[in-house]
Amino acid sequence: MAARKTSKKPNISAAELTQFYRDMLLIRRFEEKAGQLYGMGLIGGFCHLYIGQEAVVVGLEAAAEEGDKRITTYRDHGHMLACGMDPKGVMAELTGRADGYSAGKGGSMHMFSTEKHFYGGHGIVGANVPLGAGLAFADKYRATTA
Repeated sequence: MAARKTSKKPNISAAELTQFYRDMLLIRRFEEKAGQLYGMGLIGGFCHLYIGQEAVVVGLEAAAEEGDKRITTYRDHGHMLACGMDPKGVMAELTGRADGYSAGKGGSMHMFSTEKHFYGGHGIVGANVPLGAGLAFADKYRATTA
């Protein structure tokens, strides 16, 4: 079967594709370092890594619009990095330092940033669903989204 030729131009630039690759690489390298620190006992509690899922969150962020809210379950480091949270602040949180996003008290699963519209990772599977519905309802109620 012969391949079909198409005259459509891609709706994404080479520069955007390069940035997506860099974003995925940042997440991968960050998670590798987090795994190393966890193995050394420098990250307390649980540390669920995002290795192998980098393209998922980078794709989600590529489709996100300004003001969109984010909420996730326990594999949240990749989400934080993809939405533009500072890797130093995320790592500070993982290692329990006061300059982390939740003052070092949230650890791997309980960080958030209202500035970046990131409303946390949650350790209870499914707990993010009613919270996400509440965020959406609040937007609708306040008429802040279409």
